[in-house]
Amino acid sequence: MINEDWGTVRENLRKQVGQSAYAAWIEPLEFDGVSGSVACFHVPTAFVGTYVNQHYGDQIVRECSAMNKAIERVAFAVPASREVAPKRAHRPEPQRQTQSVDEMMERGGAQLDPKHVFSNFVVGKPNELAHAAARRVAEGGEVTFNPLFLYGGVGLGKTHLMHAIAWELRERQPDLKVLYVSAEQFMYRFVQSLREGKTMDFKLLFRNADVLMVDDVQFFAGKDSTQEEFFHTFNALVGQNKQIIISADRAPGEIKDLENRIASRLQSGLVVDLHPTDFELRLGILQSKVEVYRKSYPGLVIKDGVLDFLAQRISTNVRVLEGALTRLFAFASLVGKEITMELTQDCLSDVLRASDRKITVEEIQRTVAEHYNIRMSDMIGPKRVRTLARPRQIAMFLSKRLTTRSLPEIGRRFGGRDHTTVMHGVKRIESLMAQDSQMADDIEILRRSLEA
Repeated sequence: MINEDWGTVRENLRKQVGQSAYAAWIEPLEFDGVSGSVACFHVPTAFVGTYVNQHYGDQIVRECSAMNKAIERVAFAVPASREVAPKRAHRPEPQRQTQSVDEMMERGGAQLDPKHVFSNFVVGKPNELAHAAARRVAEGGEVTFNPLFLYGGVGLGKTHLMHAIAWELRERQPDLKVLYVSAEQFMYRFVQSLREGKTMDFKLLFRNADVLMVDDVQFFAGKDSTQEEFFHTFNALVGQNKQIIISADRAPGEIKDLENRIASRLQSGLVVDLHPTDFELRLGILQSKVEVYRKSYPGLVIKDGVLDFLAQRISTNVRVLEGALTRLFAFASLVGKEITMELTQDCLSDVLRASDRKITVEEIQRTVAEHYNIRMSDMIGPKRVRTLARPRQIAMFLSKRLTTRSLPEIGRRFGGRDHTTVMHGVKRIESLMAQDSQMADDIEILRRSLEA
């Protein structure tokens, strides 16, 4: 294999991994020849070599072996000239270190989805506060809250808003060091820095960010060393008035095995919940997607009532909703038919069946019992102490909200209680939710868990 062959391989990889991943990880590779069965490459840093080998190594081997059947694996090395750069009078050491940080910042973050921008985010009542807060941070002006903590269930728009903030900041302030990573990537890089004895590189990368964005921070739960490093990184950035933006699937105080001091830090800024979508928001999302799809499927007809039907039936996850619409348009285009209600039901039968999953009273009882660490026998038993009565009332409330069972039927499943007892429990929980935000949060978490 020669340099010209590597050019062909690079173009093939660009098509496979996409432009963003190609620019970040493949383009920096410099082909250094073949040694026996090994294709050798120079990389700018050891981290880049490790990351590329783990994430794209098999693809590179496959494409290289198509040019030279002898190639069975790849190897990456940092050239000696880059490991120990000579000192020059016109380029003092501090400046060289700053450029190294810039390079790491450029390639150190996760890939951003070009579709996840503010112009593609449909705003409705369930997410308007989260959207407004994200917009405020993205404008790059003075912000009175730090960190911004976004949380909510799967498919409600957390990652979309995180990406949108990063895109907007980069467009408005190109020189700003914006670092966006998942919590898993943060942990992986921290572990790698310990293994390779390069913790200073890790600290330089994360503590020199002007804006640090960490997605799915619940992943840190139970990982003590990673939490320790994140705690110090958080404090260092806040001490420099650098903005931090975090997302998770639940509120800071609800993440089990997350250190109290970290949960406290995360709660010190603005904590915003992305609520489950309502019918109007889901319909708005579908309508906006249809406008986009019409460019790819010109002339395709979608009959009245189809979007309303989808917005009503697929209610728990926006990603599933959007995926269903994508499949529907593709299928209708391939078979050359209009999108009618009949075609929709045939094409999406599996998605619609999954969305029709019925929640049972027994499932609610088990979930609530586990959440409050009580026994199922106590959930339906006669004891009326508060530590048992309150979870029991919550389970009754959720049974009324999430099932079609009547009050007498629910009462029978709670140890043969009268329907008036169930009615009293439901009203009591409704009253407590209006007065106690923690109670409302607990019930929202339980509801999401049951509907997931």
